[in-house]
Amino acid sequence: MRNSIRFFQQHSSLRFLAFLVLYLFFGLSACKDDDEATPVVETGTMIDVDGNIYKTVLIGGKWWMAENLKVKHYRDGQDVNELADVTSWSQGNPGYSVHPDATTAMGYLYNWAAVSNAAGLAPDGWHIATDDDWKQLESAVGMESSEIVKTGWRGSVEGNALKAAGIDNWNRFDPVWATNSSGFSALSGSCRLFDGKFGFPSRLYTGFWWTASENSSDNSKAWYRYLDYKTSEVFRQYVQKEYGMSVRCVKNN
Repeated sequence: MRNSIRFFQQHSSLRFLAFLVLYLFFGLSACKDDDEATPVVETGTMIDVDGNIYKTVLIGGKWWMAENLKVKHYRDGQDVNELADVTSWSQGNPGYSVHPDATTAMGYLYNWAAVSNAAGLAPDGWHIATDDDWKQLESAVGMESSEIVKTGWRGSVEGNALKAAGIDNWNRFDPVWATNSSGFSALSGSCRLFDGKFGFPSRLYTGFWWTASENSSDNSKAWYRYLDYKTSEVFRQYVQKEYGMSVRCVKNN
């Protein structure tokens, strides 16, 4: 009887040891493959006329701001007016607004009159991302060319690659997972409507970004991008210029 117990114990130990060896081998191999598959994101910094320092990231051969713009002066030193009340905003004068639910990291919401102002909203050596810049960005994170030219929701999981990861940045909605594999770090800063009302739901739910491109068939409207917490795709459309949206800049070639 004792011999039987001893035999069982010895063989149980061997089975456990074999299992442990296999687990470590395949587990570490899987981790190694994941690490090797993770793209190396090249980053840097840039500074605006107000002295704000922004993180930057190289995506698809272009240097992008990895944060939303929050400058209060144009490149030539003129003030960018804050249009806080509904009346001043709805008049359509160039300016910016601060979403009441947003954090400092969300940046400011600019109307398109400020985006296109000749005084220069973008920092020296940079420009507001155009519709074509955004298309190249989307291509770099995997969107098919046939999808890029469409309007409305496009792509498949490219929105996940652009969104900053973590529930402090985007509301969790299974099975949509923000991975930020691109390093773009898109934040859910919402928007301001043409009538002065702020977008709802706001922070953690939606993010809107102007492009510097007008709609060629209707110059009263301009192109923008939209990300949402409950989808992994990227929305492309044009809208009246009186809206307020976040802004990203691209380094000049």
